Amino acid sequence: MEVTTYLALGCRCDEAIAFYKEALGAEVQMLMRFKDHPEPKPPEMKSEMDDKVMHASFKVGDTVVMASDGMCEASEGFHGFSLALSVSDAADAERKFNALADGGQVRMPLTKTFFSPAFGMVGDKFGINWMIMVPQH
Repeated sequence: MEVTTYLALGCRCDEAIAFYKEALGAEVQMLMRFKDHPEPKPPEMKSEMDDKVMHASFKVGDTVVMASDGMCEASEGFHGFSLALSVSDAADAERKFNALADGGQVRMPLTKTFFSPAFGMVGDKFGINWMIMVPQH
């Protein structure tokens, strides 16, 4: 099991990655824009999101950080991060997802996606956001 920090950068992901590259020598490992999503675009997704970052991962030293533009929520200051928990199988994902959801809030039900056989988002009872996933093999 692995826990990774996931930053929701409110439409400033490209800017943040460029900054971390310059300031910390960060190395981008992967970057996908919303327009490159392999499934049909949901009707609620505005075309302004096409060039925004859907998902990125970059290394700072030996640490991998994941990030996205999120849905470009307007807010003052930085409030968006999650801990991404990678587990070995769907049954373990369901156990951990349900345990974290107890007393918390399900933000996206655990479901199959194009990048994971089981992925979901939940805020625990302490307000910490979690992304539970089984890596695609």
